[in-house]
Amino acid sequence: MSSSRSDTQNDPLRPSDHVDGDAAIAQPALGFVGWVRWAWRQLTSMRTALVLLLLLAIAAVPGSLFPQRSADPNGVVQWQAENPDLVPILDAIQLFDVYSSAWFSAIYLLLFVSLIGCILPRTKHHWKALRSRPPRTPARLSRLADHRAETLEGVDAGEAVDLAARQLRAAGYRIERFDDERRGVRSVSAERGYLRETGNLLFHAALVGVLVSVGVGGGFAYTGQRVVVEGTTFVNTLLDYNSINRGRWVSENALTPYAMTLESFDVTYQPPGTNGQGQAGDFSANVLVRHPGEDEATPGAVRVNNPLRIAGDSIYLLGNGYAPTIEVTDAEGNVVFHDSVAFLPQDNNLTSQGVVKVTDGLPEQLGMVGFFYPTVAELTTGALTSQYPDLLNPYLTLQVYAGDLGIDGGTPRNVYTLDPTGMEPIAGGEAEAEAIELAPGESQELPNGWGTITFVDETPADHDPALGATESVKRFASLQIHHDASAVWVLVFALLALFGLLTALFIPRRRVWVKATTIGDTVTLEYAGLARGEDPALGAAVDQLAEKHLAALPR
Repeated sequence: MSSSRSDTQNDPLRPSDHVDGDAAIAQPALGFVGWVRWAWRQLTSMRTALVLLLLLAIAAVPGSLFPQRSADPNGVVQWQAENPDLVPILDAIQLFDVYSSAWFSAIYLLLFVSLIGCILPRTKHHWKALRSRPPRTPARLSRLADHRAETLEGVDAGEAVDLAARQLRAAGYRIERFDDERRGVRSVSAERGYLRETGNLLFHAALVGVLVSVGVGGGFAYTGQRVVVEGTTFVNTLLDYNSINRGRWVSENALTPYAMTLESFDVTYQPPGTNGQGQAGDFSANVLVRHPGEDEATPGAVRVNNPLRIAGDSIYLLGNGYAPTIEVTDAEGNVVFHDSVAFLPQDNNLTSQGVVKVTDGLPEQLGMVGFFYPTVAELTTGALTSQYPDLLNPYLTLQVYAGDLGIDGGTPRNVYTLDPTGMEPIAGGEAEAEAIELAPGESQELPNGWGTITFVDETPADHDPALGATESVKRFASLQIHHDASAVWVLVFALLALFGLLTALFIPRRRVWVKATTIGDTVTLEYAGLARGEDPALGAAVDQLAEKHLAALPR
């Protein structure tokens, strides 16, 4: 066996690098530089770019399933309160900060590098192709799949090829003449469709533009929330936001100064007794906007899906509700609290819950948990509810707690919640005194003789009772102020990407040849085409070229 193998290896008819099937194949070692080059080629391949783009889309899905701190911080707090056991796990993998997480940023940066590494060499190659001339006419056009030939008499070969060159140039082809007088062969080579690769490169370059715009623009963007009660003013400063999330490059003075006053909040409901009663027809937060140095305010309105644009900010209407005005006086009649408190809706009829905190002026701090009913009704169980969202019969109930509100230590507290732990109930709930129940304009004594509480009636003096619902309670609007200067650039690059994609899909890359061969008194005209990639219409294009050319030939 060894002798046979030795004879095989010494066979002069076999190449020196021939390897028998049972012999080991010795592969060259790549080394560090080789592995780096291999990794770079894998990363910058079009296949990898497409995989990374798909991964980026998949990685963005959790951002729509879980509330994000950058867009909905209150939703994050509520989700954490409802799912305390899952919070440490989900927070560890950054599911509440998806778009700024390490794994999302890694995919984002890899996609960016992959696209850049894919675009640059292809652009260089495409630029050389644009500057090159059409290729020489093949010697045997009949070998091409899309080929047609006609033999004619009384036709000048030179004139026939000149005519074909003019027709092809008019059709948008780049042409080049190739004549062989000795053999009696004249031909024109034409090509077009370089816009296909141009559109392909434009599509990928636009994707890079989108990535850069989102990445850089996010550092200069900010999104804030503010609850504005009718008659109050919001000033566009960091201190006047209820909550705000800003990019890393948004400075203290980056916000454009302006003031916005909520004049009124208009909403229409389907009347009682009709189909869909209580459903809202339209919302409109009517505001007055004042800019520094301007004497007159500019009116505006914020509606659902119709934001108000102010100085580059987009103001959206997120929600609305009622803000009963509550006044608390001490035993001597001094006002220690007077404010319109936003009550958050709990159902479609705007049964709303709110918290009132009286921090000073009384023997102890008071915390009140209240329910507001725009149109109060009593259930068979004795509980109260609202049966219509408009102010037909407004009513307010409050449970009162006395004790430390927990805000003196400097710890921030949610203004919409009250933790009664360690506080004494003095009205409602487990207290001996009944809960405080008030209609607009009514007052009631606080327990222990501490003072009075009043549900202030805000009905204007000129209100017409014939209009039905009163205006005894102010409304509030929950606004979101979003600033992102990169949105325009993202739109521009997205449109460019769409244009490039359509160009790459619908413009074919073709090469067409017309050759005239003179044999005695006859001329053989050959028409042929070749496509780069799939082009099911190439055969029809060659036939159309031949028919048009033959019809125009002088006989």
